[in-house]
Amino acid sequence: MSRRCELTGKGPIVKNKVSHSNVKTKAWMTPNIQKRRLFSDALDSYVTLRVATRTVRSIEHVGGFDKFILSQDSNTLSKRARAVQTRIRKTR
Repeated sequence: MSRRCELTGKGPIVKNKVSHSNVKTKAWMTPNIQKRRLFSDALDSYVTLRVATRTVRSIEHVGGFDKFILSQDSNTLSKRARAVQTRIRKTR
C-alpha cells in the first residue's frame, strides 16, 4: 500500500533525529494516511481515496471535496483522483 496522499502527493520524508550530544540519526517520517470516503456533491456519490489527515482538514477549510479537487493541479493527483477530477469537471 502506498504511503502517499492521493490528493496532495504528500509522502514520506527523511529527517535527522538529533540527540542531546548532537548525534544525528536518519529517520523516516510518514504522513498519517487514512482511507476515507469523501462525498462529492457534483457526482452525488461517495469516492474512496487514501488521504492524509491534514488534507481532510484542508478540504473542510476550502468548503468541500469538489472545490478542493478542482483547485488542485492535476500533476499532484493520483490516477484515481485525476479520474474523479475529470468526472466532476464533465458534470459541471
